[in-house]
Amino acid sequence: MKLSWSSASASGFAAATAVTGFMFLGMPSVSFAQTGGACIPVSERSTEYGCFVHAEQHLQGLPREPLFWHIDRFPNRTKAEAALQTNGTVVEILGQVWLFTIAGKAWRSSSGKHIASVGPLTLPVAKSFMATYMEGNFKPGMQSTVHRHPGTEAWFVLSGAQCLETPQGKQIGRPGAPPVIVPPGEPMLLTGIGKEQGHWLVLILMDATMPHGLPAEDWTPGHICEQAEAG
Repeated sequence: MKLSWSSASASGFAAATAVTGFMFLGMPSVSFAQTGGACIPVSERSTEYGCFVHAEQHLQGLPREPLFWHIDRFPNRTKAEAALQTNGTVVEILGQVWLFTIAGKAWRSSSGKHIASVGPLTLPVAKSFMATYMEGNFKPGMQSTVHRHPGTEAWFVLSGAQCLETPQGKQIGRPGAPPVIVPPGEPMLLTGIGKEQGHWLVLILMDATMPHGLPAEDWTPGHICEQAEAG
């Protein structure tokens, strides 16, 4: 089922600063090196911690069935590119070569190691769609500001742990746990938790005509993640 991109008007987006990033990072109580307050292109990376945009892909011919984010790992870029199919993107993140594909649940790559199928993913109401792929590196205690997106956001945690607070409560993301997924338009606050640095892959499956995101000033979180345990 498609959901409308509510809770933020089109005029509000038009007035928003046109930054590449989607997440505005804050550092409560501790100061960490980070990406200057926004999710920046990986080509501009000068720090270990923060959020980095690796790829944006306009999607075509999406199947009329529940959609999933398929994550496959390859030994090198040549082999990954040879396995590319419709709505597939090859990226290099954290020293690994990945093939990300938006497709139905049963889709599988012709080669590589299948790591996960994340979904189902809710499409926003839109005429065109885009997949934006990011890398997140958070130290424990590192937080985003309160924000939202014109599409579904999903995380696949490789190490460490995260806690995502929305008006619906909290979700804990860690390796081996169900992926954290937030539907279009829902406000959120992301916190790194546990005792080790967190690394995660990130997808926004979004309206291709809209900015990546905006601060969600109409919702005040309860900060229920700040004492959450990773285990």
